[in-house]
Amino acid sequence: MKVKKYTAPTMPEAMKTVRKELGDSAVILNSKEKRTKGFLGLFKKKNIEVVAAVDPTPVKPSTQEGDIKEPNLNFKLNKQSSLNLHQPQQQSSVTTDQDLLKEIRELRESLMQSSSSTTSYPAPLEAVAKQLHEEGVAETHVHQLMEPAMSEYYTSDKQADEADYWEIVKRQITEDMQEAIEYEQKQSVKKVFLFGPTGVGKTTTLAKLAADASINRGLDVALITLDTYRIAAVEQLKTYAKILDLPVEVAYNQDDFVKAKEQFADKDLILIDTAGRNFRHDQYIDEVKQFVQFEDDDELFVVLSLTAKEQDIDDIYTRFHDLYISQVIFTKLDETKHFGSILNLWRKHQFKIAYLTNGQDVPDDIERPSAQQMTDLIVGDRT
Repeated sequence: MKVKKYTAPTMPEAMKTVRKELGDSAVILNSKEKRTKGFLGLFKKKNIEVVAAVDPTPVKPSTQEGDIKEPNLNFKLNKQSSLNLHQPQQQSSVTTDQDLLKEIRELRESLMQSSSSTTSYPAPLEAVAKQLHEEGVAETHVHQLMEPAMSEYYTSDKQADEADYWEIVKRQITEDMQEAIEYEQKQSVKKVFLFGPTGVGKTTTLAKLAADASINRGLDVALITLDTYRIAAVEQLKTYAKILDLPVEVAYNQDDFVKAKEQFADKDLILIDTAGRNFRHDQYIDEVKQFVQFEDDDELFVVLSLTAKEQDIDDIYTRFHDLYISQVIFTKLDETKHFGSILNLWRKHQFKIAYLTNGQDVPDDIERPSAQQMTDLIVGDRT
């Protein structure tokens, strides 16, 4: 039996070192918190001390000549049984070795499972990890979020309860979401463009932004729609404009768009609805760039529906990112129950989240989110 002591800042780091040096067959005999002496009693560091062991030469079945051979872990149990028939005097020894081989196999399978895509956690942490998985948080991010909780579990002598570990996880997500919602808005925003595929609610979202700007902030607002591919979209925006008493122009081509901008040159804000065509076509993005000719102070938002598949949302954002999108608006909050995809996408793209929409009512069902609100959504806290 080879026994060795390891010291590391966290339990996951210690486990990584143990597996690297002793292999997957290693067993943790003991673990405890250990603090360094520091300087004059100050600057003490908290480490994890782990005692691990591995048996490089497991118990081996003896032969008639007294030789000792290395056991084969793939050895068939029925082959061992045949040995018993020829050597009844070693019945007890062989049976014991069979049990030992069985235990070794089970241990190996357990270690293989623990190192697979789904990590096993101690009981108080398992519920936390399970909830994150159910909310749609990717395995990679679950593992990263659980590392500080694992360290706390081992360094606190397993005294904390599930609520304490939830707070550790939530704190990390809140830090991410705080960064996601912090955005330094351009000083002289004149035109705001909304992009996105069909069916994500761009036109309704634009109406909500128009209502907020004109009613709540007292801005002089005008609307332009480039979505001439759908007659319903044009009529919908005209209806909103009439209710809000705002001017609206339809641009069928580049000349129309230039004239509309000149017509509204004295407005405080121009909100522009774009066509929701197939974003997967490179031609569409190229046409948009040529058609619009963006200026430095333009704001570009991509509208993404939370009811879409995460991979589709990823593809959409990646495609529209070529337009130098400023921020993201997530829609249809009220039509889904799981929001882990928000964390997955943000950690990949590091975009800014401008608004959330949660219904069809104009102008009520839109809001700028807080970091705490985003965290509560992601971890499934609906209170």
